[in-house]
Amino acid sequence: MIDSHCHINDKAFVSKESQYVKDAIDSGVNTLLVVGCDFLSSLKAAEIAFVYKECYAAVGIHPTDSKYADEKDLERIEFLLQKEHKVIAVGEIGLDYYWEKEESIKEHQKEIFIKQIDLANKYNLPISIHCRDAYEDCLNILKKHPVKRGGVMHCYGGSKEMMTEFIKLGFYIGIGGTVTFKNAVKIKEVAQVVPSDRYLLETDAPYLAPTPHRGEENHSKYLFLIRDQIALLRNTSPEQVDEETTKNFKTLFSL
Repeated sequence: MIDSHCHINDKAFVSKESQYVKDAIDSGVNTLLVVGCDFLSSLKAAEIAFVYKECYAAVGIHPTDSKYADEKDLERIEFLLQKEHKVIAVGEIGLDYYWEKEESIKEHQKEIFIKQIDLANKYNLPISIHCRDAYEDCLNILKKHPVKRGGVMHCYGGSKEMMTEFIKLGFYIGIGGTVTFKNAVKIKEVAQVVPSDRYLLETDAPYLAPTPHRGEENHSKYLFLIRDQIALLRNTSPEQVDEETTKNFKTLFSL
């Protein structure tokens, strides 16, 4: 299995990185993409990727952090793109209107999002998108500012109809712990119909732990619970989900 989105760089795992990676490997996860949310967490992601052969990094400014971001922050992110050979994506970037309601902040989010798309295109990298309550605006931005290498809609929460539009633009669909939640109707529908060559597994650890660990600290070692639920929804085997998502990850990130 491959965990395409986790935060070993989170404060929850400080000084626990070695044990985290070991536990993930013991559970059957052989590759982890560690994702940044601002410069410091992106730097930490790159450091983890440097230390552990199983890990890669994505660097970027999360939309809820973008209200504090300026050109210097973007320059720091670009510095990591220039220097770190195991940085394989720009992310997580995007739009979040759930937490941010002010129009001026939303506009600043869009500006930082677009500038990071430009960075991804400059360095020929895919992107990892965080999108919450902003799917129409996100789709419109991606249409106006195409991403050369595509990317992944992390923790996808949109409709299956909207999913088709993102796939047309070269994006994969990240499916995480919410697919195991009893009343998560949309993502269950998406998991059933997403093309076999267009979805990825992810945990978003330490967030969004799958059932039966919902509400607890999430971990990549729980990825099998997500995989097994997807297999059930798609009427296939866990091994088939492993094979498809591993191939998709390697294709997207050119590994």
